[in-house]
Amino acid sequence: MATTEGRTADRGDRARYAQLLEHAGRTTVALRAAPGAADARLWGSGVLIAPGWVLTCAHVLAASDGRRRETGPDGVFGVAFGGRVEPAHLVYDLSRPAPEVGPGAARADLALVRLLDPEADHPCAWLSDQPATLLEDAYIFRGHDRSGGPDPSAAAVAAAGRGTAEERVLRESAVRGPAGAPGPSAAVDPFIAVRFGARDARGLQFGSDVRVSPGASGGPLIDCDRGEVVGIVKGRHQQDHVGLAVPVTALRGLGPEHLVAGAEGLGPEPYHALMGLHDRWHWTGQDLARAGGPTWFDAQHAIMAGRGRLWGVQERLQALDLLARLPAPRDPLLVEAAVDEALERAERPGAWSLRTWRDGHGALYQGSDPYTELRAFVHYLRIVAQRTADEVRDVPGEEAAAVREATARLAEFVQARAVVLQPQDRRRIGPVRRRPRSVLVEFEPLFYDENGHELYNWSVSEGYGRGQWLRVDVQESAGGVPFEEAREQVLRRLGGRLLRADGDAGPGARVRLEVAVPEGRWHTAAGHWEVAASTRRTARRRPVGPGRAVVLRDQGRREEVDPAWLRRWQGMTAAPALTALRIPPTGAGVRPGGSAETVWRLLETAEDGALPALCRTVADGFGRDAVGVALDTGFPAGLWPARGHGEERECDAACEEFHRGVRELLQGSGGLVRLPELVRQLRAKAAEAAEEGSHWARDLILLYDDPEDPLPPLFPDRPQVSPG
Repeated sequence: MATTEGRTADRGDRARYAQLLEHAGRTTVALRAAPGAADARLWGSGVLIAPGWVLTCAHVLAASDGRRRETGPDGVFGVAFGGRVEPAHLVYDLSRPAPEVGPGAARADLALVRLLDPEADHPCAWLSDQPATLLEDAYIFRGHDRSGGPDPSAAAVAAAGRGTAEERVLRESAVRGPAGAPGPSAAVDPFIAVRFGARDARGLQFGSDVRVSPGASGGPLIDCDRGEVVGIVKGRHQQDHVGLAVPVTALRGLGPEHLVAGAEGLGPEPYHALMGLHDRWHWTGQDLARAGGPTWFDAQHAIMAGRGRLWGVQERLQALDLLARLPAPRDPLLVEAAVDEALERAERPGAWSLRTWRDGHGALYQGSDPYTELRAFVHYLRIVAQRTADEVRDVPGEEAAAVREATARLAEFVQARAVVLQPQDRRRIGPVRRRPRSVLVEFEPLFYDENGHELYNWSVSEGYGRGQWLRVDVQESAGGVPFEEAREQVLRRLGGRLLRADGDAGPGARVRLEVAVPEGRWHTAAGHWEVAASTRRTARRRPVGPGRAVVLRDQGRREEVDPAWLRRWQGMTAAPALTALRIPPTGAGVRPGGSAETVWRLLETAEDGALPALCRTVADGFGRDAVGVALDTGFPAGLWPARGHGEERECDAACEEFHRGVRELLQGSGGLVRLPELVRQLRAKAAEAAEEGSHWARDLILLYDDPEDPLPPLFPDRPQVSPG
């Protein structure tokens, strides 16, 4: 026998659900004939889940003989809630996939209905992002079949303090007459308490103390312990009080093939778009600056209070809003991989599929302790932010820029939540595996030794675009080493580093090698560098240039982007075609007087598509000065041979062959961004002795200095001194 203390505690628990039940009642609708139709009988129920959208069972929209119900013109029928009836029509039917999808396609007894009035104001229920297993405290809701009068949810709230939900349902069912049929003036119960519930292969089985009343099909099944809609009522057993619900996770099967003929849908990723509308609506409803009543999440806060969770309702609400603003993942396997990485497991979830980043969020609830759970969520969101940013890092246009902005906001949110983690956990989630686009080798000049040799430090970084770099190797000492020794130190490690970056970039990828050198080293033939061809200890060495794009960068350009540099870059990338700008045009050297000014004027007045080309050495003399002028006037790109001729001889037939080859290269380049790959192809041809006409390109150097992806700070890990 239950004690008085036990009954009091039970009523106290039920009181916590009163606000949740009110919201659930307001979002439950009745489906019926179109407004104004003579036959206003209830077809079934549904639940408002996003602005203008109702989720119900597909069979609710069919008569007992399986045919479509009688509707108005263009398939219009009625959705009743809040004392009014709104016109609506069917848009998606998940129970009948398109024939071209095949008989094996997933089917679910679900349908999506859209209200015709885009301005219709209504609340929305909260759909769970995780699967339901055992239901210990749950309710099913039924839409009311009256087109006027008070909101039935108001009656439910008024009764919330008068006994338990079970007692109210028993009282109401007593006046409905035989077989549960309502009498002429009987009130229909807005919800029924679920005594037990569990998931099996057919869906969510549940039982109640009273029979599920007709018309409940399509209504929501609410898990009160989590404060979420976890299922859509599908049917009831004829003899007992057992029912069946479709898990809301079945909505993940929604695809373009479920669009009803003639209806306007949600685009190529309807499930992602629908849940995005859902999550953004709930986040907007929590805006503290808005004057409004309690929200669904206020009810969840009341339920969750005292549970000690570090990843609570507020964190989930904001995280899902931020995820909703990202594009759908290009492959669902990316979601599973991110979940596996966040949970530090190798296997994939087998019981249910993950389609969107929201689904992945729901997969992280593993019953762990609060701290471990928080760490998993923070790690997962960081992975999503970085991988989504990687997808659009080089994509032009406003849409890609908006995605980059959205990923930046998500990254800021993650950083704010990560501050409560222990230092070792912050370090663990820091280096998320990313897709590098390049490997940067940088030589930093220090000073000259007593023998007149310039000394260097060096570093190697992985680049992710738009100035994002991760330093992965460094040789930094007070004295430095000569350039040749620094280069050999780099080459001993560079092969393995490039192979690892290729693997992270994706199957078959070859990241670009970028080499930043100071003035006086612009003749560095990095394309001829030989690096290990595999990670074997005794691996053979192969030239790097024929197999991957190799470009030179100016070590003197860093962080602060010169306006002329950015302007030139934008002009060259937008130019319809590139043209070779031969320097010097007449072969005159740069000496005091008019010839030096000629080069300055030539470069300053060059058209947007002009690209400097030199056949002379750039190690010293005229060539070195000319490259310096090109950089000072903003040029981001240029071409020259590593072993150009000096001032001791004039240009000859070899020079003419070089300039002719450059002109032909640029004429068919298709733009500046394709130039690194075209030069690589030329190097590959030149490396084959049998290839005629390409020997001029064997030691070709391409300067390619992108101001939108500037070099990393020189001392990123050293404390910065602020001005006093």
